[in-house]
Amino acid sequence: MIVALLHRLKKLPRAVHGWSVMMKPQVLFVLGGPGAGKGTQCARIVANYSYTHLSAGDLLREERSRSGSEFGQLIDTYIKEGKIVPVEITINLLKKAMEETMKADEKKFRFLIDGFPRNQDNLQGWNTVMDGKADVKFVLFFDCGNEVCIDRCLERGKSSGRTDDNRESLEKRIQTYLQSTRPIIEQYEKQGKVCTIDASRSMDEVFADVKNILDKES
Repeated sequence: MIVALLHRLKKLPRAVHGWSVMMKPQVLFVLGGPGAGKGTQCARIVANYSYTHLSAGDLLREERSRSGSEFGQLIDTYIKEGKIVPVEITINLLKKAMEETMKADEKKFRFLIDGFPRNQDNLQGWNTVMDGKADVKFVLFFDCGNEVCIDRCLERGKSSGRTDDNRESLEKRIQTYLQSTRPIIEQYEKQGKVCTIDASRSMDEVFADVKNILDKES
């Protein structure tokens, strides 16, 4: 079943056939380990700035649970194993979400993309599909110690209902993050396109730093 689904991925479109508005999407990649507070801070950014928050993980979970999704089982398997979902699925979900947002309101062209790109394959896929069609302004990196991240996720798991908020899955996700995502952050650092925030502090302290960064950039 999974092999057959992976074969279908090759048939997914790899190019965007043009946006319905003139303005290119302006993108901030939001990265950090599981439990670093990316989602929480993105919600506060949306409440205070003209950004639309797109969580790669949320989009994948929604697709996994959507009735009739041909990739639901594949996504479920990857998430439970703490592995990264094939890039074709993730980029097509992100592309669709941006297109729908901009069609609904042409003023909504600024996006926070949370939890993406998570590895080199993600980045290469993004560059291939979105080259010249979206501007990545910089990476907002929430830096947080592994144990703090795990403790936060275990606490969240008591009420989140997420099947991956357990220690076994979290330790796999942390290792995937360290091996696959940190090199992407370092790659952007060499380009001078990373704003790093100490995410081990309180939500208010972290957001104060976020505001300083966004106010300067605007």
